[in-house]
Amino acid sequence: MVTVIAEISGNSLHPVTAQLVGAAGGNATVLCPGGVGASEAAAIAGVAKVISVEGDCFSAFDGGSWASALGSVAEGRIFAASTATGREIAARMGASKGGAVVQDVTSIDGNSVTRPIYSGKAMETLTVADDTILTLRPNTFAAAADGGSAEVSTVNQSADVATSVKEAIAKASERLDVADADIVISGGRGMGSIDNFSHLEAIADQLGAAVGASRAVVDEWGMSHSIQVGQTGKTVNPSLYIAVGISGAIQHLAGMRSSKYIVAINKDADAPIFGVADYGIVATWEDALPALAEALSNL
Repeated sequence: MVTVIAEISGNSLHPVTAQLVGAAGGNATVLCPGGVGASEAAAIAGVAKVISVEGDCFSAFDGGSWASALGSVAEGRIFAASTATGREIAARMGASKGGAVVQDVTSIDGNSVTRPIYSGKAMETLTVADDTILTLRPNTFAAAADGGSAEVSTVNQSADVATSVKEAIAKASERLDVADADIVISGGRGMGSIDNFSHLEAIADQLGAAVGASRAVVDEWGMSHSIQVGQTGKTVNPSLYIAVGISGAIQHLAGMRSSKYIVAINKDADAPIFGVADYGIVATWEDALPALAEALSNL
């Protein structure tokens, strides 16, 4: 039996949920936090049952309370998305249940699972128990098709789990999350200054892409850690990754080297980023980005 923790985005189901169901191989139970996306989940082929887990704790994200509310309902092997939300829920649920957790899985074959280790330089294959909690890397597993008609039931956890918000630190960005996007364009120190990221944002708007950044940019220019790609940031697996002004330190490569196609733009022909790129452009961003923007506008 597989229980899928639905990934939600705003007031709807995130597409990665269908990928989790596809990885489960059918007969999955889907838990919808706060009841969001329950009807959408029921329409996914391979879903046997949907449980709308409701309660006051779902008014704002808190990893501990969400894990407690969802964990009391989840049974068997548990799948969650390898996103910031999914990883935190999985870790806290594993701690409360006393079970094993395997993060960032990229392949499943029965009780055998594979995940990248050593900054993506090697792959580790593990044999897991039937009650292991797994987070699955987005855009790695084929999504289940539509056509399901699962029953939907409701469980209310308000009496058992409560949370309160003491302080709102910052408003979340309205842009796509780099971990979820199919196209990511990231900038590094080679962009010169934080003000020049507006050029990346313009390209992102043309492509429908998310904007990412290297660790150096986040640390030195004060950009949000939520867009950092790399070993200490987010791992991305888009169809297209465009790296602009990023040298290609091993910590950054660990977070994006599994992208389907990688395009690197850097004025240094010897930059390590070209070693993993499918296409490389030796140029400054000042020369490359306007040309790219013009080409996209003519499509």
